[in-house]
Amino acid sequence: MKTFEPIPRETERVAKVIIEAAFKVHSSLGPGLLESVYEVCLAYELEKRGMKVERQFTLPVVYERIRLDAGLRLDMVVDQSVIVELKVVEKINSIFEAQLLTYLKLTGKRLGLLVNFNVPLIKDGIKRMVL
Repeated sequence: MKTFEPIPRETERVAKVIIEAAFKVHSSLGPGLLESVYEVCLAYELEKRGMKVERQFTLPVVYERIRLDAGLRLDMVVDQSVIVELKVVEKINSIFEAQLLTYLKLTGKRLGLLVNFNVPLIKDGIKRMVL
């Protein structure tokens, strides 16, 4: 049976800051805008809080030991430890969860947050995923 190490404290701290920033952005803007608007505002809010934010992070795929640019773009990588995928959809479905899990696997990162801003209460739009 495989055992997993707990998520490092620093990574948990980064995730907490991301969630707090998402709450602030959502309470200021509400639902109904484009994903790109939330991305810019969330990045700004995180940078104000001292986080390093990489937006539209290009992720190559290694296939048969060759790095290929397959057009994968992660919405955000925060402090090189947490992947954030943003959505503005009626409902989070399993394809978005699978996408985030794949990004975690391909990057070797352990923690990702799926954030859907198209909800009345942002707490209902945040899904934490651990690999």
